[in-house]
Amino acid sequence: MKKETPTNSLNLEVHANYSADAARSVAAPPIRRPTWEEAEGNPLPLGVKWIEEEQAFNFAVHSEHAESVTLLLYSPADLVNPLLTFQLDFLHNKSGRIWHYRVPVTKLGAACYYAYSVSGETIPQLHSFDPQKVLLDPYAKCIFFPPGFDRNLAMREGSNAGSAPLGVLSDHRSTFDWSGDRRPHHESDAIIYELHVKGFTKNPNSGIDASRAGTYAGLVEKIPYLKELGVTIVELMPVFQRDPQEGDYWGYMPLNFFAPHAQYASTHRADEQHLEFKNMVKAFHQADIDVVLDVVYNHTCEGDYKGPIYSFKGFDSAGYYMLSSDPANPYANYSGTGNTLNFGQAHVRKMVIDSLRYWKRGMHIDGFRFDLASVFSRNADGSLNWGEAPIFSEIAADPELGPVRLIAEPWDTAAYQLGRGFPGLTWLQWNGRFRDDIRRFVKGDAGMVPEVMPRIYGSDDLFPDRRADAYHAYQSVNYVTSHDGFTLFDLVSYDRKHNWQNGNNNQDGTDAIYSWNCGQEGDEDVSPAVRALRRKQVKNFCCLLFLSNGTPMFRAGDEFLNTQFGNNNPYNQDNEIGWLDWSQLRSNEDIFRFFKRMIAFRKNHPSLSRSRFWREDVSWYGVGPTVDLSHDSHSLAFCLHGASQGDDDIYVMINAYWEELEFNVQEGTAQEWKKIVDTALPSPDDFSDDEIPLEQTKYLLAPRSIVVLCRPQAETQ
Repeated sequence: MKKETPTNSLNLEVHANYSADAARSVAAPPIRRPTWEEAEGNPLPLGVKWIEEEQAFNFAVHSEHAESVTLLLYSPADLVNPLLTFQLDFLHNKSGRIWHYRVPVTKLGAACYYAYSVSGETIPQLHSFDPQKVLLDPYAKCIFFPPGFDRNLAMREGSNAGSAPLGVLSDHRSTFDWSGDRRPHHESDAIIYELHVKGFTKNPNSGIDASRAGTYAGLVEKIPYLKELGVTIVELMPVFQRDPQEGDYWGYMPLNFFAPHAQYASTHRADEQHLEFKNMVKAFHQADIDVVLDVVYNHTCEGDYKGPIYSFKGFDSAGYYMLSSDPANPYANYSGTGNTLNFGQAHVRKMVIDSLRYWKRGMHIDGFRFDLASVFSRNADGSLNWGEAPIFSEIAADPELGPVRLIAEPWDTAAYQLGRGFPGLTWLQWNGRFRDDIRRFVKGDAGMVPEVMPRIYGSDDLFPDRRADAYHAYQSVNYVTSHDGFTLFDLVSYDRKHNWQNGNNNQDGTDAIYSWNCGQEGDEDVSPAVRALRRKQVKNFCCLLFLSNGTPMFRAGDEFLNTQFGNNNPYNQDNEIGWLDWSQLRSNEDIFRFFKRMIAFRKNHPSLSRSRFWREDVSWYGVGPTVDLSHDSHSLAFCLHGASQGDDDIYVMINAYWEELEFNVQEGTAQEWKKIVDTALPSPDDFSDDEIPLEQTKYLLAPRSIVVLCRPQAETQ
């Protein structure tokens, strides 16, 4: 007979086995599945981001029309053949128009550089998609140029492997101590000083060691000089990375909008260039000096259809650049450099705003001056948006960028939007009218008195403060000279440009110079009388700049009569023409002293530089009680009353005529007024520290001279 197992015993055995299996199941560690982002990558942020908790890099790049994208990773041992390649699958590694991928650091091995290869439907005239080209990430924050870097290979068909710029994987290793950094804030004491990072200290006579001359570190060593001069804001000419083989000394042909120019660093280590730049910014802040960057977002160094394929063209020409209707010249050229970025595209605007945020947040930059800013106003078809161009509202709405000092060059090659025509309502603007009108007045052109009065007042004709507009006087950036044109010394030494060394048959550079050589062209064998007149004219320009309402700006070296030998467009002169000649500081200490004193005078009298216009606080005169507004008039006077600002009264008499004129001071008694400035007198009497009282209210002004008087506040009460 078969023995049967009791039912309850069987159940107990099954239950015991189940319990043991369950216990083993609970005890086993759970299998962790990678998140979607870990498996596929994340479309934001664009560029490369180090994910600390994952010990991985996330790569993301925008390319709307690409058919395939391959991520290339290189090691220092082989810059031609990638160590690793990852072909992105649009079903897993593409979201919308952004391609993305995640690479754990454990997979990188010796790789420390990266790039892309992109293919797509070729449009021959655009010279765009070329899978053989090694492409730089538009968001790369540090760029490495291999020893075999070759611009020419990027300009013709075929591979440029080993010769293309590469992005650097270094963000996760970079640290910087910003503790103690305080951002300066300047209002009535704002003095903008435009300089070129390399040109400022590259000359062997700059006093900077050769290992640091022409670098961010070299610039730091000149901060005591800038403090003595009285500068409160430095405006650095472009520091975005550019093509080192293009011959673009000035820097207005950017390769990228996120990386500082590596060739301005004294160190050759890619991971230390950012540290040197940050140290420079921190040093300026410690000296209470703002740092403003001259930024170029309107075009790139890729040029027209003949230009190199480095980045944007290879990712998506039609998506990044504005196109024309001319098949022979497919790229619209509102920048004058071969291409124009398309601000009708949302991803282009996002790239610019991301770049601005990066420089503000990561580099502690205090403001931006936008080159050819009218390009921002252009629609995708190139037409001007005279309403609210999107990028202006997007910048204004950004909580980080809204409070930043924003300065526009309010024109491009085909548009002029100075004043109310520019869509950035709260932006400061380079006032080209101030430059031209002051130049013409000082050189002696007829009919300029009615034109120069509003420039001194703050240009309310361009920046009206009526209720509908409510502009501020400080929005006018007043300047007589900038990088783009003659130096101040050349302005009084040359009647015409001398640009032959630029290699363009003297055809480059503007002819609208409004200069006067004071009777003799150039600086060789000049008579003492002409030299004296030139110095006086320089002081006249200096006076009008620092006595005008608005935000004053001047170019580096003007304070000691630096010259470019008549070249008004030395964009490619990385030599003694483009570098400051510091020997001139010793030769022209009197001019340096005058600039320094005038800057200090402006700072000590906030009545001159106000948030608002002078309105009833200013009284206009001529040699007598009324202004001569006739066509042949060359004289003007005004009294600025300072009581509303808790300041002294200032009386200015201006004789731009070539003969002496007798002025009559129209307010107060002679003894109330102290003479501060007489540009006709030699140094140190041209700016008196003794505040000499007038002997009579009549004052005979020498030809082409300016006199400034001051009446202390106590004597007006």
